Formats: sequence, C-alpha cells, structure tokens
Amino acid sequence: MNFLFLTNEIISSVSNVISTVSTVSNVVMNDAKGYDIAFPNLGIYIETLRNNIHIGNFTIAYYGIIIALGMLIGFYVATHFGKLIDVSEDTLYDIFILVVIFGVIGARAYYVIFRWDYYQIRPYEILDIRAGGLAVFGGIILGVIAIAVYSFIKKVDILKVLDATMMGVVIGQAIGRYGNFFNMEAFGGYTNNLLAMRMRTDYIDQSSITFEQKINMIEENGISYIQAHPTFFYESFLNILLFIVLIIIIKKYYKFKGQILATYLIGYGVIRFFVESLRTDSLMLGIFRVSQLVAVACVVLGCIIYIYNMKGRWGSHSSPVL
Repeated sequence: MNFLFLTNEIISSVSNVISTVSTVSNVVMNDAKGYDIAFPNLGIYIETLRNNIHIGNFTIAYYGIIIALGMLIGFYVATHFGKLIDVSEDTLYDIFILVVIFGVIGARAYYVIFRWDYYQIRPYEILDIRAGGLAVFGGIILGVIAIAVYSFIKKVDILKVLDATMMGVVIGQAIGRYGNFFNMEAFGGYTNNLLAMRMRTDYIDQSSITFEQKINMIEENGISYIQAHPTFFYESFLNILLFIVLIIIIKKYYKFKGQILATYLIGYGVIRFFVESLRTDSLMLGIFRVSQLVAVACVVLGCIIYIYNMKGRWGSHSSPVL
C-alpha cells in the first residue's frame, strides 16, 4: 500500500466530510455574520457545523460515523501490514470484532468511572455514547486484554498480533479525533496561535471553559465565542507522524516481535502527555490528570520492552523477524 496515497485519501475524505456537513466560508472577520466554529487566523469560518444526520426518525451522530470510519480504515491497515509479519487475515478479522466490541466497552467504562460523580446521578446516560465520552486508553486496555485471551485460546503469537493491530489503531485514532471536532469537545485552553479554534460558547460544555478563555471571550453580532487549542488536530497530526515512523520500522527495521507495540506505546504516550497538558476537560484522579499518568506508564512499558528485546542486539546484523 502506498502511504502517500493512503494519506491523501484520508485527507480528501475528511475534507469532503467537512464540506458536505458544514457550510464553510473563507472570509475576512468583518464579513462573518455569525458562525459556529472558526479558525480566524487562517481565515476559515464554518457557518454551520452539523453534528448528526436524520434518517426518518432515526438520528446518527457524525461522532459515531467518524469513529466507525476510523475502525474500518484501521482494520484495512492492520491486515495489510499484518501480512509483512506473518499474521493471517483471518486472525485479524477475529481481532477486529473483539476490538470493536471490547474497545468501545472499555473506552466508555473508563470515561464513566473517572466521571462517576456525574453519572451516579444520571445512570440513564451511561450507555449514551452518541454525544461523545469514549476514552482512548480505556479502549486500548480492554482491547489488549481481549486480544491476549484470544491469542491464548487460539495459540497465536500475541506480540505479532499486537504489532499488526497497533498499525491500525494509530491511524484509526488519527481519524477518530475528528469526531471531537464535530462535537466541539476535547479542546484546549486559550490561545491565539495560527491554528487557534474559535467556538460559540452556547454550543460547548460550559465546565470546559477556563478562566483565561472567559476573560478573552469575543462578542460578535450578539454571539459569544472563546478561542482554544485545537487539540483534536494536534493529536491527529502527531498520530499520523507516528504512523509514518511505524511504517518505516515494520518495513525496514523490524528486529523483534513486539517492536511496533513498544514504539506505539512510547510514541503515543509522549503525544498524549503533551496533548493532555493543553486540554480543559481532563479526567482527574486527585490533582493528577489520569491520561497523563497512563501515558507515562505506556512510555515506561514501551521502554522496558525495547530494553529487554534489544539487549545484545545493538550493533548486530540480525535480519528482520518474520
């Protein structure tokens, strides 16, 4: 699979989705008569940002559509690169089903657990994921547990399976983050940098608005806006860079089983620690951001896997593992 072709297809798909479900205007600020979300320093104003479609009496959230799209593309990527390390397509079909089921359950459970003060008085909202509320780390944790059980029962090499799976996971995450964009959630604190994102305050979770954003609030045509770091974009872009690194490794420098998993843990751990430091809606454990704690644990685990497997290999001319 040509990576540049895949990247262009993804970018094209995202652009088509945005242009289809939104009215986008590249205008100067003084000509904007009201908009839902904007990137003012880039001259981009999205007048109407829809977040769902209606089919009869049935409503489908773009959040769910984008997550599903990320999963499907992730599966395609995993099966493609799985062939390079001798992981059968049939195995990855089984894994895909497990990851979809247990990944969603884990992601939701993780989010609900760390926001239990909210859900304990609103139990009827626990299963409602249409408006968001899926924590990536929760999905990864339960998904990996499901893969481990499957690998033990089927007697397949869990490390190779995880290596193939992580190739799909990282690109799936890069796509899935755009679900946060359509929900106007998971944004960062105040900024006026080149990529600053401006949003209507009446469309977003008020508890996620910081004091700095409130004192820098913008009033236009009777509408209040805040500006924020577009953390969904930061994480998506950095995940694509990590995907490129993983491609290079699996094609040219794959030295031991579990290397893609270890690189993913280190890379995504660093990415998430940075992005989480900017977000205003972090799940907390006391004074600590839960995702930053998990991110540090991921980096440590990834380093341990590398050290254990590369001991004695540095400087060797061993061929890639097949």
